[in-house]
Amino acid sequence: MEQASAAAITDARGIVTGWSDGARRLTGYPADEVVGRPARELLAEEPPDGAVAALTGTVALRHRDGGPVPLDLRASPVLGADGTPDGYVITAEQPRGLETTLAGRAFQQASMSMSVFDTQQHYLRLNDVACRVMGVSEEVLLGRPFPETVEDAEHSRGFLNNLRQVAETGRPVRYESFTGAPSLNREHAWSIEMWPVRDASGEVTGTALAAFDSTEQYWARQRLAMLNEAATAIGTTLDVVRTAEELVELLVPRYADFASVDLLEWVLGADEPPTVPDSEIVLRRVAHGSVTEGTPEAVVHLGETDIYPAYSPPARALRQGRAILSQAGEPDFMRWVDEGNAREPAGRRYRQGVHSMIAVPLRARGTTLGVALAIRSTHPDDYGADDVVLAEELASRAAVCIDNARRFARERTTALALQHSLLPRGLPGQAAVEVAHRYLPSGSLAGIGGDWFDVIPLSGSRVALVVGDVVGHGIPSSATMGRLCTAVRTLADVDLPPDELLTHLDDLVTHLAADDSGDEVAELGATCLYAVYDPVSRHLNLAAAGHPPPALLLPDGTAQLIPLAAGPPLGVGGLPFEATDMKLPEGAVVALYTDGLIEDRDRDIDHATDELCRALTARAGTLDALCDTVLKAVLPEEPSDDVALLLARTRALGADRVATWDVEPDPAHVAATRQAATEQLTAWGLDETAFVTELVVSELVTNAIRYGEPPIQLRLIRDRTLICEVSDGSSTSPHLRRAHAFDEGGRGLLLVAQLTQRWGSRQTGNGKTIWAEQSLTPF
Repeated sequence: MEQASAAAITDARGIVTGWSDGARRLTGYPADEVVGRPARELLAEEPPDGAVAALTGTVALRHRDGGPVPLDLRASPVLGADGTPDGYVITAEQPRGLETTLAGRAFQQASMSMSVFDTQQHYLRLNDVACRVMGVSEEVLLGRPFPETVEDAEHSRGFLNNLRQVAETGRPVRYESFTGAPSLNREHAWSIEMWPVRDASGEVTGTALAAFDSTEQYWARQRLAMLNEAATAIGTTLDVVRTAEELVELLVPRYADFASVDLLEWVLGADEPPTVPDSEIVLRRVAHGSVTEGTPEAVVHLGETDIYPAYSPPARALRQGRAILSQAGEPDFMRWVDEGNAREPAGRRYRQGVHSMIAVPLRARGTTLGVALAIRSTHPDDYGADDVVLAEELASRAAVCIDNARRFARERTTALALQHSLLPRGLPGQAAVEVAHRYLPSGSLAGIGGDWFDVIPLSGSRVALVVGDVVGHGIPSSATMGRLCTAVRTLADVDLPPDELLTHLDDLVTHLAADDSGDEVAELGATCLYAVYDPVSRHLNLAAAGHPPPALLLPDGTAQLIPLAAGPPLGVGGLPFEATDMKLPEGAVVALYTDGLIEDRDRDIDHATDELCRALTARAGTLDALCDTVLKAVLPEEPSDDVALLLARTRALGADRVATWDVEPDPAHVAATRQAATEQLTAWGLDETAFVTELVVSELVTNAIRYGEPPIQLRLIRDRTLICEVSDGSSTSPHLRRAHAFDEGGRGLLLVAQLTQRWGSRQTGNGKTIWAEQSLTPF
């Protein structure tokens, strides 16, 4: 906007004879309403009579709309032939900084910064707000190019480029900028609009702009963005420390120059939350961050505890359960700073330059967990009420995530302790197989699963190998796993074949599911593989309920999966389980595992089982080393489920350790059978067991002849114990009972039970077998 000017001509009497268009614009009077009238009628105040000098200097004219128009007037006489004035030429200019028109006053008094530039980016006009922003008067800036009026021209390059773009293209530009100004001590956000100014012909003659200070709106958007980001950035893991670190990373540097998270001791342990004391409070630092390298503000190092006095902002925030805002100059704030400075090692100042702080408690589900601290030192602005609201919202979200992580850690610890208490700690001694095992609990957010394994010694030197998996995670899965593990051991003690054992286990799971649901049967989702190896016959008999088949490594170095009818998972019911029987060479390795070893969302199961077979063929030396080799080669980088691995290398009991006799179903042959057994003991060097063995053979063979059916067979096995087995064709099992005083018999099995380490019976395909074991370890 150019400086307004006007011109008028009067005769010697003061009658207006000429009126310029500029005069029309300044006063609102057209020429036909002014020419011929006395000039004094245009004055807002009556001048002295005949005083032409009244039209010189600053004079107030009356605008056509009735308002005064201050103008700087200058009268120049027009001399006649005789040298006397025939009239006057009067020029007028509006005083600088003074607007008379409504539009001019609106420009000058606008609440936003407004400026006008020529096409070369020289200042032509500024309003009052623009002058305040620039920190100088309009006279200092007029005519100067914009780059010369700012200290950091490089920082203002974008502003200048947009000015040039508008002048060159004639198209308006709207954009947002976050920058400072000469009179402002900090950066502000600006919403800027630039548009071209055209003359009557449409040619661009300048550029105008309006800049609205949108700092408050900018920070409001930033706070909202932080809240939105917090929803995804905080709590990505169920780890207490990592969650605290995520809160600090969100706060620094956008919100705070230094931030820390200190938790009460019980949050990191398994104790119940204590009452927050009214005196000093002990907190443990779990995370902190700073815009300054090395976090010089931190007297408390990560992992260490510190005692916060009762007056300190963190202690007050914990006791009052709300955010505490502290500013420089407050007594408690300055005391806190001074005590921190006194504790800082020489050469460094603690909390140097700190001028504003917010301490906000971390509370979730009515429980206080700790406190988060946000400090500003290099940031020029103090925290305000809006910042407190944001801090409380962020702390609330972080506290819920920290509490979730704490609960998860506690449940995981409980589930892991339960799982370890149920899994075999030391596998029982037996001679049928050499075993090695690994159990890896899941590290996923889902928690500990229900994987388990077991090695169960059976009668006749046989051994049962078991692996199972309960779908789900956490304490319920571990508890269900424990029930199934106990059930399998109980059923194994009955010496059931694998397919029959799984049938009984399936019934049990169905009942458990019905009890848990309270009405209808609910699926527990459990799988199991049960295998029995006999070192005498070297036969492996196995059956599976929805479980992956085991792998077999033969002594020649080849490995393959064992063909197996998987059967339905436990609890489905209605479908039979099929057993598979195969003869193994001595030294074969059977690998039983749970699906966590080979199954993953991004893996092909067939490819994983091929990797398992290849890993088994590696020359690992011991079974323990082979376990590690298999896990390293097959296990996913981040397993999403528990993994149980059980390796068993088969052994064989040769003919030199097993003796078998067919027994005639005639009581007269009992003595000969007893004698044959005694002679075999002598050959084995076990004469000290002859007395008990004769009594056991005599009782078991006599019972088989009397109550059983042919064929009858006696077998002695020399293993870690001496095993005596008598088989017959009857499926009726004997029962131990106490004989009365007047009974003539019935004491035989009681005698056997008292003289041997243990005894029992098992069903066979052709009848049953009664067995008894004697310890070969001298007392």
